[in-house]
Amino acid sequence: MKRAGAAFGLLSGIMWALDTVFIGAILSRDLFASSGQALFLAPLVGTFLHDAASGLWIAGYLSLKGELKKALANIKTTGGWYVILGSILGGPLGMTFYVLSIHRLGSSYAASFSAVYPAVGAFFSFLLLKDRLRPKNWFGLFISILFIILLGSSGTEDASVPSRLGFLYVLLCIICWGLECVLVAYGMKKVQISPEQSILLRQLVSTVTYCTVILPFFGGWHFAADVMAKKELFFLALVALAGSVSYLFYYKAIRAIGPAKAMGLNISYSGWAIFFGFLFFSEPLSLKMIGYSLMIILGSVLTVAEKDELNLTHFLKKFRNRTMKEVKR
Repeated sequence: MKRAGAAFGLLSGIMWALDTVFIGAILSRDLFASSGQALFLAPLVGTFLHDAASGLWIAGYLSLKGELKKALANIKTTGGWYVILGSILGGPLGMTFYVLSIHRLGSSYAASFSAVYPAVGAFFSFLLLKDRLRPKNWFGLFISILFIILLGSSGTEDASVPSRLGFLYVLLCIICWGLECVLVAYGMKKVQISPEQSILLRQLVSTVTYCTVILPFFGGWHFAADVMAKKELFFLALVALAGSVSYLFYYKAIRAIGPAKAMGLNISYSGWAIFFGFLFFSEPLSLKMIGYSLMIILGSVLTVAEKDELNLTHFLKKFRNRTMKEVKR
């Protein structure tokens, strides 16, 4: 079960990297860069349409399995409400604070600082779920976060001088993203909601929140309507399929190995995205970027390593014992 959970977590990172690379390509099109307002609204509108399309993909999948009615009935359960709360925090609120932090801090600062959210999530996971990590797992998480920060800060800064308000936004973003995984894990455990059903709730809640709160607040509905009338909507819906698969693997990993380890594996997407960007769009790829990416992935693997796995001391003891046996022969 734990090995399957680790595989789910790693696959969630790989699929999210694909999602990220192609979403980035779509949001770089002229439609999303036509004005300063379009640049600001693009991530919010893109996420809204992405989550809405993902919800439709998951709803179709659950319909084929005959579980759609049961999934919607979970809205009335206590566990369902925990999933919904986590969805609001991690989806609309977390993403909004992230976009606001980019606006105030610039993309490099915002991406680098927000990368520590798995550590915050691991703390909440220990506090609320008693989900413990071994020192080796913490070290792996630290390595991943460190090299994500280095990878993010290696780019050019494109914003104004960092502000206190910007740091507040990124702090709120980190807390929201860290809590999402923990609350979803608790909700799925409380009433045995399946990962697929949880994802449907997440995407429904995200879509409704964007429709009724986020887009009206930022005056984004006019721009969203423009996007929905263009071919970019089709591309977003197609990419959302990869995002849906990523969420499915991620939620399965949360259930199998706990939120802290699932987050540690999921953030490997930062490393995979470098390779996919080079593969599909010929984006620049330096030796430094390759090294950082490999360290991110290595740290993710260490995050889920069991007691006797990837243990250098244990390996050296086995090597020494084997050598001694060969000498005696």
